[in-house]
Amino acid sequence: MSKQSLLDQRYLCFGAGTAGAGIAKRVYDEYLQHGLTPAEAKSHFYLVDRQGLLFDDDATLTPEQREFARSRTEFNHPETLTTLAAVVSAIHPTILVGTSTQPGTFTEAIIRDMAAHTERPIILPLSNPTKLAEASAKDLLTWTDGRALVATGIPADDVTLNGVTYQIGQANNALIYPGLGLGVIASTATTLNDTMLSAAAHSLGGLVDPDQPGAAILPPVTQLNQFSTAVAKAVAQSAVDQKLTRTAVVDVSQAIADTQWVPEY
Repeated sequence: MSKQSLLDQRYLCFGAGTAGAGIAKRVYDEYLQHGLTPAEAKSHFYLVDRQGLLFDDDATLTPEQREFARSRTEFNHPETLTTLAAVVSAIHPTILVGTSTQPGTFTEAIIRDMAAHTERPIILPLSNPTKLAEASAKDLLTWTDGRALVATGIPADDVTLNGVTYQIGQANNALIYPGLGLGVIASTATTLNDTMLSAAAHSLGGLVDPDQPGAAILPPVTQLNQFSTAVAKAVAQSAVDQKLTRTAVVDVSQAIADTQWVPEY
């Protein structure tokens, strides 16, 4: 929807706990699948926690955090990078993910600063419940004049701005889990690996219309039963392509249809 390449993104995560670091690792794996070396892939990532930008000389970092820690030599004044605002100003992120559970921390000043340096800022305040969200979808769209691509960690109402109604996707792992399980079972997969997870995630991208003004960047959770088949097909096909099935699967679509059932008695 941004018409941009993943390779052009600068990824900033605010809240570097298990969730934040785990999401960063999944996106990092996508860079590797694009052919980047580990060092090249890691150069796209910046993690911010309570101490500010994570640096590799911090002895308190967890193993998951250390994987994305930066070197102080990369910056002219690393000692100033102790707040989210300072880091945004220094690195100009194109993707901002919130897993901090710190409400209101994606302020108007921070978002306007980010939006000044990228045409379609991708902003995902994922903390939940609602009272812990880093920002509301309405504010993010207002502060970016509707240019932001927004998904939230909780259900959000449509936002109407300048005559356009924006639908807000919910970035919830429930979007892939039912289809993921169905694809694994239908294909008789012996392994569930990152390649199959990637296939599941990418399958969601074909379920929204990127040219529709105000379209959500993710399909709605309410239609989960409808698009889980598409996710299942992507996962099952990945298992077949990798030769990770216990039995031969000639027709992936038929295998999924044969595996599905409806709880009617």
